[in-house]
Amino acid sequence: MSRKLFGTDGIRGRVGEHPMTAEFALRLASAAGHVLAPGGGKVLIGKDTRVSGYMFESALEAGFVAAGMDVLLVGPLPTPGIAYLTRILGANVGVVISASHNPYEDNGIKFFDANGGKLSDDIEAAIEARLSEPAVTRESGSLGRAKRVDNALDAYKAFCISTVPSDLLLEGLKIVIDCSHGAAYKVAPRVLSELGAEIVPIGCSPNGRNINDSCGSTKPELLQLTTAGVRADLGIALDGDGDRVLMVDHLGQLIDGDQLLWVLASAWQQAGTLRGPVVGTLMSNLGLEVGLKALGVDFRRAKVGDRYVLEMLRETGGRLGGETSGHLICLDKTTTGDGLISALQVLCVMKQSGLTLAELTAGMVRFPQKLVNVRVGQTIDFKNSVPIQSAVSRAEKQLGDRGRVVLRASGTEPVVRVMVEGEDRVEVEKLADEIGAAVRGAPAS
Repeated sequence: MSRKLFGTDGIRGRVGEHPMTAEFALRLASAAGHVLAPGGGKVLIGKDTRVSGYMFESALEAGFVAAGMDVLLVGPLPTPGIAYLTRILGANVGVVISASHNPYEDNGIKFFDANGGKLSDDIEAAIEARLSEPAVTRESGSLGRAKRVDNALDAYKAFCISTVPSDLLLEGLKIVIDCSHGAAYKVAPRVLSELGAEIVPIGCSPNGRNINDSCGSTKPELLQLTTAGVRADLGIALDGDGDRVLMVDHLGQLIDGDQLLWVLASAWQQAGTLRGPVVGTLMSNLGLEVGLKALGVDFRRAKVGDRYVLEMLRETGGRLGGETSGHLICLDKTTTGDGLISALQVLCVMKQSGLTLAELTAGMVRFPQKLVNVRVGQTIDFKNSVPIQSAVSRAEKQLGDRGRVVLRASGTEPVVRVMVEGEDRVEVEKLADEIGAAVRGAPAS
């Protein structure tokens, strides 16, 4: 079965427009309950800090309760925290209300199974198929109940701390933590403080409308300036739902997901604890692949989307993977990408090695890479567009075996991503702009 509503990370859109309406959320809860727990059960619902989260939380609660499921409400908590709590509290389903790194005008709904893993494409398609049926309201004796979980944040905080050695303290480290005014605004500063770090919090004052606004992992400029300005040892940037992380070294230089993968993979390889291949994506920098190959580490590329990185890790027996954007997955620690837990693993490497973040990343040489995001109104058929394919062919011929071209549609927003990578920055930027112009001018299919 094919999916039309679910993208690479749940269902997402502009609030007030289909599918992000209260009426749709209620029907979605009914459909999901029927597919995932047809005999009734328990569902855990969390959210980020968007003002629309209240509306969707109430609509989902109503839909699940009407379908005969008990509902546990945990309020604002990072997406990976919902995955963890779904598992330890014995829920059949976990639901996150979030549009991740998108602006507050958007929102989304994504699901976890009972093991804290993302749903398969087939299950998501089955939920979509069920949406054609009316929402179910059981008779009074079969309705579910709803209650709030008061200790959810403390439980997730303790879990995060448990992923680092018990004798490891962050004393002596000054860290700027940017929570993007999002779901991690309480738990991330508390975890770092309890481990002994001196913290400088920014992006930790949500008002319902400032999530991801000029802060966080998608806009790290404030973090870069602050880290260098207060002479911190490093900075950590999470996104709105806390499942991705970027970092900044003491000089204010941005450290992306590829470089963080390099830090962890090289340290774990040296310690003898790395298992299986490291998994990146089609967009991962060629420098990561070249650097890991030099260490004798197998590197694989999955489709873009942390769900596909996770699938390849499970297929190959790997334990470490992620995306340039900062979706890092440490499968020996948790079941899904977790920005805070990934950051803690990098901090472990820093403390154990005695090296700065700048020194740890120096071994990976990043190839110049240009990403052009072209906003489109409708679907574009890349393969059959003569102007686009001509531009791509010219670029690939010019780059030869010295670089790559990747063209893909975003799974979370109406954007076509054009990525060109090679040895010469000027050449890379010119070719990326040329392909981007071809995409921008192509007619919709």
